[in-house]
Amino acid sequence: MSFFINTEDGYFTLKTAGLTGLVIVCILAIAIAAIIAARKQKAGPFNTRTLVFAGISLALAFLTSYIKFDWFMGGSITLFSMFFICYVGYLYGVSVGFLTAFAYSILQFIQTGSSYFLSPFQICCDYFFAFTALGIAGFWFRKKNGLLIGYIVACLARGLFHTIGGYIYWMDYMPEWFHTHHLDSVYSIIYNYSYILGEMAITIIVLSIPAVKNALAKIAADTTSQQ
Repeated sequence: MSFFINTEDGYFTLKTAGLTGLVIVCILAIAIAAIIAARKQKAGPFNTRTLVFAGISLALAFLTSYIKFDWFMGGSITLFSMFFICYVGYLYGVSVGFLTAFAYSILQFIQTGSSYFLSPFQICCDYFFAFTALGIAGFWFRKKNGLLIGYIVACLARGLFHTIGGYIYWMDYMPEWFHTHHLDSVYSIIYNYSYILGEMAITIIVLSIPAVKNALAKIAADTTSQQ
């Protein structure tokens, strides 16, 4: 295992070989799942136009993830980064949505998680499972109010994986206030969903602005006509 992972003081960091192997395994797993789910949708072919749109959305999500402010409980609220990933799923279906979300999870892991982690399952909960869950929005592909519903469900799913990881690995960082008020059992829920719901609420408000709604509807209509 030393070829893939460094171990020091009970903590783990991935070597280049470990990171490469993990990425390959996860890509294969997500790709198989996405292909199976996509057979139930008529989302059109995965063509160059789709790839370009997904790539641009992925880039926007990654760039806006750097535009953030710290939340009072911990974590941070970004400039609509989750929305850009969910929008791909809404426009192109679960297959493209999951693949884009998984690519985003890799970027997030490389950005903040690859230099320090506690176990492979911890990084899956905090990165690969959590951010890939944003692809769930693709199940509401072109449905009525599908963008809003898919976005909400995807954000809640991301929070679920963060919460699971928090319960298992990060409870030692719980503030004393929670412990003294016997709120240990809800700390991870409050911590993770506070910033996720905060960003989700702000995004929904922006999406409800008529000019924004009309622009997104036009993009969806143009995408449909091109498939």
